[in-house]
Amino acid sequence: MIDNPYYSQAVHGPYESFDLGNFVLEDGGTIRGCQLAYATFGTLNAAKDNAILITTWFSGTSKIMEQVYTGAGRAIDPAKYFIVIVNQIGNGLSSSPHNTPFPAGMANFPKVRIGDDVRAQHQLLTEKFGLTELALVTGGSMGAQQTYEWAVRYPDMVKRAAPLAGTAKNTIHDQLFADTLCEAITSDPGYNNGWYSSHMDVRAGLRRHAKLWGLMGWSTEFYAQGRMAAIGFSSLDDFVTNFMNGFFGVMDPNALLAMAWKWRNGDVSRHTGGDLAAALGRIKAKTFVMPISSDMFFPPVDCEREAKLIPGAEFRPIQSIDGHLALFGADPGYIPQLDKNLAELLATPV
Repeated sequence: MIDNPYYSQAVHGPYESFDLGNFVLEDGGTIRGCQLAYATFGTLNAAKDNAILITTWFSGTSKIMEQVYTGAGRAIDPAKYFIVIVNQIGNGLSSSPHNTPFPAGMANFPKVRIGDDVRAQHQLLTEKFGLTELALVTGGSMGAQQTYEWAVRYPDMVKRAAPLAGTAKNTIHDQLFADTLCEAITSDPGYNNGWYSSHMDVRAGLRRHAKLWGLMGWSTEFYAQGRMAAIGFSSLDDFVTNFMNGFFGVMDPNALLAMAWKWRNGDVSRHTGGDLAAALGRIKAKTFVMPISSDMFFPPVDCEREAKLIPGAEFRPIQSIDGHLALFGADPGYIPQLDKNLAELLATPV
């Protein structure tokens, strides 16, 4: 185990933990005493029909989801809804490689799939809160993968779904990118096959990882129109060092690798023998598919192909030059579009 202060209540709290017990994974591994970190906002009503689940993206935690996607007067308003934000397994707050005791931690942490996350979340929501329905499931990027998995796996429970900037089946392009992100970390000699003593041992690999996100996470127009300066950075080196590497360089390398493997292998069609149309055809939720116009990970064309396979789905692309990382909410035009769509979706009878 490694004590990394980044993954703490001081940085990401407040959050609580739910004990899943010995959680058996889809690929056969087991996380003993598996902990699921979550945060709640608002009040569950007597009918228990005002619950919203927000899922987390690659590297993200419940804190950033709270800050960017919820608030007074927002579409997801804690005055109206009971909001549950669950940290995916392996993200550093829930059971993860660095906080799992020997012998199952670090490089021995088992392979976790998107479906494992969703089963864990289902256990939390049904056992802890007694929920039988969700007014909305939403999340961005890997959170969108979880949203699709929820809607396919538990079609009667999910009333509305809003996958943001993500796909139900990972594309070949994204598989290649996930592989490259992983190689940026594992090629650092300090990685030591996953048995490093501190994340700082892998600082060169983490910086390469951060630069790749700088390359693909933002769009060419983000750079062409000077958005780096608009958000406070004087040069590309300043941006890469103090934003991109400042963000990723404090994280646990094995946690990033665990999430990248999960992202790479995301595919709801495994429920239907590889038939994506059949899997997405199971969805009963009213679904708004919301890609980001300049996203190079999950281009709108990929998301639209899937939207056409979902009964009654609406395709609602969000316009932003910030690329995939518009999800961070730094583009002032992103949030109003998002909230308009989510408010309409939540007002739609189901």
